Amino acid sequence: EIEEYHMKGIILAAGKGSRLYPMTRPVCKPLLPVYDKPMIYYPLAVLLQAGIRDILIIIPPGEEGPFYRLLGSGGRFGVHITYEVQEVARGIADALLIGEQFIGEDDVCLVLGDNIFYSPDFESYLQQALRLGQGACVFGYYVDDPRAFGVVEFDAEGRAVSIEEKPRQPKSNYIVPGLYFYDNSVMEIAHNLKPSARGELEITDVNLEYLRRGALRVVKLDEDFVWLDAGTADNLLDSAQEVKRVQDQTGRYIACLEEIAYQRGYISYQTLQRHASDLAKTLYGQYLQCL
Repeated sequence: EIEEYHMKGIILAAGKGSRLYPMTRPVCKPLLPVYDKPMIYYPLAVLLQAGIRDILIIIPPGEEGPFYRLLGSGGRFGVHITYEVQEVARGIADALLIGEQFIGEDDVCLVLGDNIFYSPDFESYLQQALRLGQGACVFGYYVDDPRAFGVVEFDAEGRAVSIEEKPRQPKSNYIVPGLYFYDNSVMEIAHNLKPSARGELEITDVNLEYLRRGALRVVKLDEDFVWLDAGTADNLLDSAQEVKRVQDQTGRYIACLEEIAYQRGYISYQTLQRHASDLAKTLYGQYLQCL
């Protein structure tokens, strides 16, 4: 059972979404719809599936109201959600420093607010990462053009030997998507980071430090694994279409938080049905009613 691991969860959802202007001028990127759910539901689903119930969402300044209206303090899903503001975009690793008090002495899972993960076997991947014990665990995902990402190179035994951020000449087609599991030593690593050339605290530098210490596991994701990064208008549309395609084909909903919460015993059947009747006019609500 996953529950015995006490791990905190952080969602970094503080991006302005400037690549999506003018869409994101009135509403911040993580609240945009990806097909039938707000984008933030997808990373939140990852944490719920991993058995993580203590969650910090890092948001842009001035967005507390909209996030709170959507998610509140998490009671709807049987979890505990708190919020912190990232005043200045200082990179992904800055989320660890913002969340320092929240993390305390615990291990932490960090997930990006615009990344979507789906696989029928997803929970088995999460189990591998949660058996961490010590060190860090990230994933390797095959893409045709990896130059815009952190690229991981493997040796003949399948061990990670290098990670490069946005390389011009990538050493492999495997990138590290936005889902990272760290033991508590990540706090000491984060405190010692120096900003990169673009003035950010790079998550790749955190992963490299774990690699240098021989404490980084990289789990390769299968070809049928769905990973989507909804950062541009094209990606947003592609992601919505992919979510719809998977849901139509399988009859299973991706990132249905009420369903995950009910399956994991975080909410009762009565609570599930109450949420379902609130949403009864939607396909999403009708899906819940049939569970």
